[in-house]
Amino acid sequence: MPSFDIVSKIDAQTLDNAINNAKKEILNRYDFNTSKSSIELDKKTNLITIITEDDMRLKAIVDSIISRMMKQHLDPNSLDFGKETIASGNMIRKEVTVKEGIDRETAKKIVAKIKDSKLKVQPSMMDDQVRVQSKNIDDLQKVIQLCRGEDFGQPLQFINMRN
Repeated sequence: MPSFDIVSKIDAQTLDNAINNAKKEILNRYDFNTSKSSIELDKKTNLITIITEDDMRLKAIVDSIISRMMKQHLDPNSLDFGKETIASGNMIRKEVTVKEGIDRETAKKIVAKIKDSKLKVQPSMMDDQVRVQSKNIDDLQKVIQLCRGEDFGQPLQFINMRN
């Protein structure tokens, strides 16, 4: 029976390249000449930590990260921006989480949207992905088009198309 999986993943190496390019851009900017700003990516927990002096520089760093991600063909919707906290002294810390996998609520929305379409497919939630099965490959293609047309708050990829 033909099937495919809907997942939400981000390539770790491409993300690392985007963060490193953003670091280089920030180091070379004139307005960051005397700044003690830093951008760190923890690859194990998928957490980006930004530390800087003021809100203007924080916004510039976030804009730089987003633009570098877009140039690397990564979707910035996969970033979850937390609140700013005060670090030591007059520094501001912002932690940005990289979303991996589809959470329960988003998976329920995807399954509900597929079922509302009245296509003859069987969606099912499996851990952090959604599997869609059907007897007809054309119905699976329609489900892919349906999911691409909707905004579920995070980027979706369609993998493991089986015949």
